Amino acid sequence: MKKTKVFVIDDSAVVRQVLGEIFKTDPSFEFLGSAPDPIFALSKMNENWPDVIVLDIEMPRMDGLSFLKKIMAERPTPVVICSTLTESGSNTAMIALSLGASEIITKPKIGLKDFLNESTIQLTDAVISAAGSNLNRHTNLNQKLSIKPQSKLIQDISKIQATEKIVAIGTSTGGTIALEEVLSKLPLGKTPGIVIVQHMPEKFTEAFAKRLDSICDINVKEGKNGDRVLPGVAYVAPGNRHMTIKRSGAQYLIEVMDGPLVNRHKPSVDVLFRSVAKQAGKNAKGIIMTGMGDDGANGLLEMKEAGAETIAQDEETSVVFGMPKEAIKRGCVDHILPLGEIYKTIQGYA
Repeated sequence: MKKTKVFVIDDSAVVRQVLGEIFKTDPSFEFLGSAPDPIFALSKMNENWPDVIVLDIEMPRMDGLSFLKKIMAERPTPVVICSTLTESGSNTAMIALSLGASEIITKPKIGLKDFLNESTIQLTDAVISAAGSNLNRHTNLNQKLSIKPQSKLIQDISKIQATEKIVAIGTSTGGTIALEEVLSKLPLGKTPGIVIVQHMPEKFTEAFAKRLDSICDINVKEGKNGDRVLPGVAYVAPGNRHMTIKRSGAQYLIEVMDGPLVNRHKPSVDVLFRSVAKQAGKNAKGIIMTGMGDDGANGLLEMKEAGAETIAQDEETSVVFGMPKEAIKRGCVDHILPLGEIYKTIQGYA
């Protein structure tokens, strides 16, 4: 099996040492080396270019975002951001994703060595996922989408009638850009309530939802326990929490809960999809998009068996075709669509 070549760029000697040990001892990887800043890294990487770069953001001589932009323009390479981003700095992570970063790992400011050692699976999964990214597709999407905020229609959501229609979306690697393309095309008045699981760390989901909210006509927010699912509103599952729905009369309510990882993820697409199958049945649509692994495939099957319409993003437009591919393989997909067509299946479903 071909090993994934990894290079680490971080000004912390501890991070370079611990990550080096992790990648050296895992037979899936070839650790090419590390550097304390991007300028020094370039001189070393030119000798043997990596498959994936693990990159910090705050570094001397050149910051990680500037380097990320440079790499994506000159020699596109999958990048995993590993940074001590605070909650207030989460917008930086959103910028990194929009520039082409494949994954985000948040490292704490204290207890760093223990965190890195305890997060080995998360780190290695992120690098493997990044290595499988269709980077050309990711770059083309970034060039196509506008990141400038646009004016929104104002609405009093407390006065909107409840709806029995609901759309559930699950996605992972490449999903931040894919969700932007889908949600930004939806009109406020003709869109059902949408519940979303995007595999993303704690604290980043709120910033991600706020960014989508600023550029979409529909409202986008991080889901909170007890939220009423309303048309024209999309609810993003909070990082490190599972999100489900429950029916209350003609309404759907959000439930947010702790619990074990499901398919190595929390939030898990399967957890959301299974609740939608049980609570909404044929009054729902399930959409599975770009991402690594098989999270969501079993839940989508349950949705289909409950009478819901099911949709998968096609291979050509997926950054990583893992999740849609697994769902298709299990025979639970009614329609396979390119990313640019998915919004049409949502529009007017309310």
